[in-house]
Amino acid sequence: MASAAHPVTPGIDTVKAPRQRIGGQEPDRSGAVPPKAGPRAPAREARRVPRFVWALPPVAVLALVFLYPLALVVQQSFSPDEGGTSIAPYDDVFASESFRSALTTTIWLAVGSTVGCLVLGFVLAVIIAFVPFPGGRAVAKFIDVFLSFPSFLITLALLFIYGNVGMANGVWTDLTGAANGPFDFLTTPWGVLLAEITYFTPFVMRPLLAAFSQLDSAQLEVASSLGAKPARIVRQVILPEALPALAAGGSLVLVMCLNEFGIVLFTGAKGVTTLPMLVYSKAILESDYPAACVVAVVNIAISVGLYSLYRMVSRRVGA
Repeated sequence: MASAAHPVTPGIDTVKAPRQRIGGQEPDRSGAVPPKAGPRAPAREARRVPRFVWALPPVAVLALVFLYPLALVVQQSFSPDEGGTSIAPYDDVFASESFRSALTTTIWLAVGSTVGCLVLGFVLAVIIAFVPFPGGRAVAKFIDVFLSFPSFLITLALLFIYGNVGMANGVWTDLTGAANGPFDFLTTPWGVLLAEITYFTPFVMRPLLAAFSQLDSAQLEVASSLGAKPARIVRQVILPEALPALAAGGSLVLVMCLNEFGIVLFTGAKGVTTLPMLVYSKAILESDYPAACVVAVVNIAISVGLYSLYRMVSRRVGA
């Protein structure tokens, strides 16, 4: 009887034992562990362009289109028609009555317009933000669009309404049969003041509306539940929150009113001469370029000083 066949046991060579990792490395076929590779040499960092290099193009453009013409204006202000370099143009301009009158008119118009814009802008912003009415959101959106309008466009609109041949005077003459209407204030300083308040009020309303959107409505509800009247809520709750936006918006409006030219020109107020109008008069009408440059330098100095104040106020109040 034949014996049962036993299974063939494979030889040692036919079985491959798994390689063991020694020290985190796998040995090669001979069993030797390769030496551990040392740290790689750091890749050579790409050269970075210095930061000041990126600032050179905008600085060059700024110097070409703004600083160079400004330097020419300053140089011309020290160059009288007789030749040479002298402060005589400054002495002549500062001693003239027209310059002192223009400086006074510019300051009081700018300050009056700023105060009017602050009062009217605060009232309108409170109504839009806290008094619900149909179309309130559309009015708030229109404020952003209004900021892009040129100043002379608002002046023309006022002329169409209150001008000598405007709609208001036309209705009056049709009803009464009079030769002229009663509205004749646009050619006076009050007309310029009205036009500037009309145009610059949205520049105060925009930061106010942004500040009111962050005001917690729970404060108003608590104050109302405690019996506070609307006037007291506005004075003690809303106004303190609006002070930073009022300071920033008022400073900006003051700077812009000092440099406003289009409104004064398009109202046709011949008796109203501001510093920008005096520059125009000296340069275009009288061809007195040194005097025009002197007035321009004074106007620039005042504007830069007030703009620095505006930036300082904005940083302090966080607006």
